Amino acid sequence: MLAVTEAAADAISALTAQEGVQGEGGLRFAMQAMDDSQAALALSVAPAPAAGDQVITSEDGAQVFLEPQAADYLSDKVLDVEQDAEGQLNFAVLERG
Repeated sequence: MLAVTEAAADAISALTAQEGVQGEGGLRFAMQAMDDSQAALALSVAPAPAAGDQVITSEDGAQVFLEPQAADYLSDKVLDVEQDAEGQLNFAVLERG
């Protein structure tokens, strides 16, 4: 199952509050088909999980919704946040160490 760091949970809570969906909302991962028959991970803020989504709730209540293919892909990963060169925080999917 995807692990969520405390920093990622804080970022999810801030995002859902900013979007006005705190409480029931969360960060949703879904696999998205690309032109060359590859798949990419798509990320969005959702007001609620979609039918069939796996729901992961952090200790502080931040939620992550995973559509089935995304849940399979992320099952052995960790969701964290990292700061880029401009100081922006970005979500990062890391291998479990």
